[in-house]
Amino acid sequence: MGQAKQGDHVKVHFTGKMENGEVFASSQNHEPLEFSVGDGTVLPGVDKAVEGMSLGQRKTITLNPQEGFGETAESLIMTVDRAQFPEGFELKEGMELHVPQPDGSVIFFKILQLFDDKVKLDANHPLAGKTLTFDLELLEVT
Repeated sequence: MGQAKQGDHVKVHFTGKMENGEVFASSQNHEPLEFSVGDGTVLPGVDKAVEGMSLGQRKTITLNPQEGFGETAESLIMTVDRAQFPEGFELKEGMELHVPQPDGSVIFFKILQLFDDKVKLDANHPLAGKTLTFDLELLEVT
């Protein structure tokens, strides 16, 4: 007991950093991350790293893009007509947009470039294509 295996519910403290050391997410000073090992709700590399960890163990892992948020997909970069945005809506390069979908999900877009009558958007996750480091600590296994 105390070692995480497939199907176990776990609580993990984590700190995620980019290659330059910048922290992009952390559960420190917040509630720990809770998930069931192998259920696909966390990044594949984190899921794989937690499996086999012992209660109280700390581990630092480095994930390539495939184990993290995936590679940048050119198919998720598109150019749309400005007319698709509400009249008077101020668009800025670098702006992030959250677009609700009929099924309740949300698609995130980043404005890459503005043209007179077009807008170039990127729907890739902001951390797609990046190598990431995670500090993990297994707090609970049930």
